[in-house]
Amino acid sequence: MPWVERASYLERLRSVEGTGDIKVITGVRRSGKSELMKAFSAELKKRDPLSNSLYIDLLDLDNEELLEYHALHDRIAKSHKDGVRNRLFIDEVQRCEGFERAINSIHARGGWDIYLTGSNAFLLSSDLATLFTGRHREIHVLPFSFGEFRAYFGEQGAIDEELDRYIERGGLAGSYEYRDMAESYGYIRDVYRTILTRDLVQKFRLPDTLVLERLAEYMMDNAGNLNSPNSIANTIDANKVSTNHVTVGRYISHLRDAFVFYEAKRYDIKGKKYLSTQAKHYVCDTGMRYAVLGTRNMDWGRMYENSVFLELIRRGYGTYVGKLYQKEVDFVVKRGSEQVYIQVSDNVDAPETLERELAPLRAIRDAYPKVLIARTRHDDYTIDGIRVLDLARWLIGEQGF
Repeated sequence: MPWVERASYLERLRSVEGTGDIKVITGVRRSGKSELMKAFSAELKKRDPLSNSLYIDLLDLDNEELLEYHALHDRIAKSHKDGVRNRLFIDEVQRCEGFERAINSIHARGGWDIYLTGSNAFLLSSDLATLFTGRHREIHVLPFSFGEFRAYFGEQGAIDEELDRYIERGGLAGSYEYRDMAESYGYIRDVYRTILTRDLVQKFRLPDTLVLERLAEYMMDNAGNLNSPNSIANTIDANKVSTNHVTVGRYISHLRDAFVFYEAKRYDIKGKKYLSTQAKHYVCDTGMRYAVLGTRNMDWGRMYENSVFLELIRRGYGTYVGKLYQKEVDFVVKRGSEQVYIQVSDNVDAPETLERELAPLRAIRDAYPKVLIARTRHDDYTIDGIRVLDLARWLIGEQGF
């Protein structure tokens, strides 16, 4: 498999290196958490060759005796060296039952810079605060971006053709090893089923797997649409799968915890407040959507919007759905003091389509930047103060806000 340096994630790890916090690398299954930690461990050893690095892969049978937390604790404690920096890396930490006891004890003693990865069934974001008594830092990893996809395949084709290939294949790099798309989708479906059956059904002892499956399929099919647990429950129930809004709300929370979906809450632009009614959900990977639902309905426009949402998350933006009177702005994004309004569209060649996409942005009266991201296949330009960017070139950073 070609090596792709995931520069933004490595930089985030560098920014917390040496702090006293427990560093936990999270993300959907097969998003590259283990490879990222291996790469960072190798980088640190090269930079600081006299340091003491203990790397433990709990999937390795040579480490089978460490699947008991006392044994894991003893191995770490005995491996500490005085007078040098000590770094601890544990991959698939959840395989050790009671791992949090060992990690909390080692952390309390001090002297180790700690990095962990593990299955989402045991390292859900919502669990971290209760698992670890000391402070922790979460480094969240998403599947490959369009830029990483191009780096993997060597940027061989025209960027506009490559974008459609990326949207169709998605960012789970393990699927790239299969040239046949049917086999590639088969790999992604296996990942998806493992998340549902092992990470969710087993962990939470969910009684109704059919509701979970239908819910996930509905959310994939309606990625980027406003919905609520009540409206989804009514739709699923109408299709002869009995459920209610309480169950649906709980299962949506589980799917978000496992990073299958991300939520974009609504933001009232005029009132400058967040709204609790309805939200949009975006799937973690466009390839997963096609692998599960098939490619009969490609729905390019909504998958372009999905890709923009994921890229905004990668770049560290808080991302919301904008509401302005009866109009909707696809995204209101915030990062520190920065705020940008964004519309996303497929093709804006037709004047009426361009005007429709610009209308919500024109209705906003404040001075924050306003951007339309679309498949223009051209250099960026400006209309009435609104930047118009090409989707493919924005995704790889050639055009920006």
